[in-house]
Amino acid sequence: MLLIGTEVLPFKASAFQNGKFLELSEENLKGKWSVICFYPADFTFVCPTELEDLQNQYETLKSLGVEVYSVSTDTHFTHKAWHDSSESVGKITYIMIGDPSHTISRNFSVLDESTGLAARGTFIIDPDGIIQAVEINAGGIGRDASTLVNKVKAAQHVRNNPGEVCPAKWQEGGTTLKPSLDLVGKI
Repeated sequence: MLLIGTEVLPFKASAFQNGKFLELSEENLKGKWSVICFYPADFTFVCPTELEDLQNQYETLKSLGVEVYSVSTDTHFTHKAWHDSSESVGKITYIMIGDPSHTISRNFSVLDESTGLAARGTFIIDPDGIIQAVEINAGGIGRDASTLVNKVKAAQHVRNNPGEVCPAKWQEGGTTLKPSLDLVGKI
């Protein structure tokens, strides 16, 4: 199912952040840019490397007006235990959502029904709660959060500059394109 351009579906969930438990819903994703990173499970191998890498980009993402949420099908209690016991995960200050009901994972079409685990899915959501970018990786392929920063910048540029699009390898401040009849076949 194509999720680009669709609104985030309703959910309610418990989360862990900075020593506290939180209650969240899809409404928390509105009014600002959001990044949701699904991962298979706590206390695993590739996942802590990705989550730590995401933490390393968190201040940059926050400076762009983005809130970050990680999600697995574990509980918020498991997130706290992992946070307290892992050097890598212990650095995380963004919100870690528990999805033991699988509602959020199903809403974003990342749930592997046979295992009950979420795939490695990354979603960029605009302030209206509309999904603007999706990346799904196989379980053994970790993500690079620095590329996520560039995708967020591109999504924000396109939103703020109607009629412009960002070509491959676009960097902030780089040349954009303005699709038109005159540009057809000229690239």
